[in-house]
Amino acid sequence: MESKVKLNNILFLDIETVPIVSKYDLLNERMKKLWDKKASKISKDEETPEEIFGRAGIFAEFGKIVCISVGFIQIVDTKKIIRLKSYFGHDEKQILTDFKLLLDKSYSAKNKFLCAHNGKEFDFPYIARRMLINAVSLPVALDIAGKKPWEIKHLDTLELWKFGDYKHYTSLDLLTAIFDIPTPKDDIDGSMVGKTYYEDNDIDRIAKYCEKDVLAIAQLYLKYTIQDLIEPEDIHII
Repeated sequence: MESKVKLNNILFLDIETVPIVSKYDLLNERMKKLWDKKASKISKDEETPEEIFGRAGIFAEFGKIVCISVGFIQIVDTKKIIRLKSYFGHDEKQILTDFKLLLDKSYSAKNKFLCAHNGKEFDFPYIARRMLINAVSLPVALDIAGKKPWEIKHLDTLELWKFGDYKHYTSLDLLTAIFDIPTPKDDIDGSMVGKTYYEDNDIDRIAKYCEKDVLAIAQLYLKYTIQDLIEPEDIHII
């Protein structure tokens, strides 16, 4: 597919989320009742709200962000170089504030885009919701209220793959496989992030996994636009 967006105007990103607390019993009574209602709609095979609390991280109302990784591509002497950076830790408000500063500084112009896999359904709204919960004002790039569709500068590698087939969901892992891109799931996957955070206390491992996802998204976008992949020696963590 043809892209009219310059690579150096795209910020590729991914987020990692976990339940707001480590276990169901730590919710206050009001939130327990609200989670019970939510759980009744998503449970399978008579699972209890406590049994499926590990899935709470996918909902912005019951989860939190522990890592936002970003990547931006630069063209240097015809070579594509990607620089990856992560905002991560236990202080969600600080993560969101630092990410907002990046967007406000470098990605507020009309020709700047954000790109994620399933970003329109998950990453972008999740970040925006958690910003409001943490009293962080929305950056221009995420404040889409009242904007026309063509004014919203969001790219989504899942949506691009659908080609209008809105029933179709294809995972990033599957897409990297069919396009012969190294898998980002060679250590942990999304289902393991909560355990890695709360039980293993290994936030660095989560950040590395998130960066691999960002790299995979950028490489996938290059494949979509019939461009060469970024070579391993041109991948830099900053």
